[in-house]
Amino acid sequence: MGLTPAPFHAWPLAWLALIPLWLLIHPSRPAGPINDGYRLLLAGCWGLGYHGLALFWITGLHPLMWMGIPWLGSIAIAAFAWVFITLWGTAIGGSWMLGMSLLRPWLGNAMGRLLVGTALWCAIESLWSRGPLWWTSLAYTQSPYNLPILHLGQLSGPLLVTAAIVVVNGLLAEAIAAVRWPQSRLNVSRWGGTAIALLLVAHLLGGWLYSQPLVEPAETALRVGLIQGNIPTREKLTRQGVLRAYQIYLNGYESLAARGVDAVATPEGALPTVWDPSVQARSPIYQAVLENRVALWLGTFAKASNAAEAPLTQSLFAIAPDGETVGRYNKVKLVPLGEYIPLASLLGQIIGRLSPIDSSLSPGSFGQRFETSLGLAAVGICYESPYSQLFRQQVADGGRFILTASNNDPYPPRMMAQHHAQDLMRAIETDRWAVRVTNTGLSGIVDPHGHTRWLSEPNQYVTHIATIYRRQTRTLYVRWGDWLTPLLGGLGLVWLVWQGFKGRLQS
Repeated sequence: MGLTPAPFHAWPLAWLALIPLWLLIHPSRPAGPINDGYRLLLAGCWGLGYHGLALFWITGLHPLMWMGIPWLGSIAIAAFAWVFITLWGTAIGGSWMLGMSLLRPWLGNAMGRLLVGTALWCAIESLWSRGPLWWTSLAYTQSPYNLPILHLGQLSGPLLVTAAIVVVNGLLAEAIAAVRWPQSRLNVSRWGGTAIALLLVAHLLGGWLYSQPLVEPAETALRVGLIQGNIPTREKLTRQGVLRAYQIYLNGYESLAARGVDAVATPEGALPTVWDPSVQARSPIYQAVLENRVALWLGTFAKASNAAEAPLTQSLFAIAPDGETVGRYNKVKLVPLGEYIPLASLLGQIIGRLSPIDSSLSPGSFGQRFETSLGLAAVGICYESPYSQLFRQQVADGGRFILTASNNDPYPPRMMAQHHAQDLMRAIETDRWAVRVTNTGLSGIVDPHGHTRWLSEPNQYVTHIATIYRRQTRTLYVRWGDWLTPLLGGLGLVWLVWQGFKGRLQS
């Protein structure tokens, strides 16, 4: 499973890679029953392989010597972050194995195992996706190349893709078990055929959604300019770096405005200063907005409130052509260990501060609306890209296109590719055009069917102009959210209760 995302992109392996976990909970084994503790150990090894390999890019945090951290300390911090986040993801498979082991007496036959197992995996992923650390869902293993299956996300979000992967693996495991254990060989064709049929049906349904034409009225077109500044954080947070950032984004804005764009987008923290009315009034880029009369979407820091000592937010501002600030979005999902220290009283003493600012950032609230002079947008800042519910809520509230602003420094291209894959899923699920603007790459444009219309090179200064379209469609996922997980959970609960009732009658 660890080979499915970037840089390997071996996405077909996801339809096979869960089979070992399913076989661990199968009741018939030629070598006899397996100890529950051993099951958990093997599930943990599976999780370490998947999440550890997929998230190895986290070690790109090193080197941190520019922050005054010694070389060994930098290695330790990068290793701690990778191990901690890997273990957090590993707990998904471990929790699933623990739950299936505890529920084993009430699972009944193969149908019960498949129903309860799929429901439980979806419930655990749903829970994890609401927590502070979320990236490696099973659904993202199919992005960006398996576009038909990703279109199932339009029906119930990424967990429908996850459910399809889990149940197909489960069916194949049942077929393998039937081969290995002679007493049930008649079920080989039954389960194997069902797995193949379900795989085909899922892709055909997704392919039908994928084939729907994009109707884009000319009046909904929007010419957007993107600036990929390519200023490493270690430079940007110096005085010279701040001056360089101002100059690069000023030049980029003026160049794009002269070419007739409707708005210019900048990445997360493009201007590494605290943006307040006094700074805005003196800012050359703000004066350029007044002169050129082209909207600017500016990534910077701001105070959480009007109080002088208020904590800062990672923010995106929408500045209209007349200079009025018409919208502001504050990052909701902050980066643990980077923008704040979870359990700071404990971990803060162990690993120190990774954030390049003087104090923890303050998170924004759910339910924000990002007003622009060109209509409502659904916004995500960097680490928010895997949190599908953030985008769904904003599109349900009227967001007509997606805008994500990211830094991505100091991480390698494999992380950038995974980040792009996350934003691509959000575009498909919500049926929206997505504009990705980053500091170091990969910036890009994605259409509602998941086609990457343009993608920048990493670690280069880039400006680009693209035409996107503002849409008002509402997918089933946007309307109803993740209805699949509670449905599967309810059916699974009914099954368990029925099996328990049957057991009492028989006893």
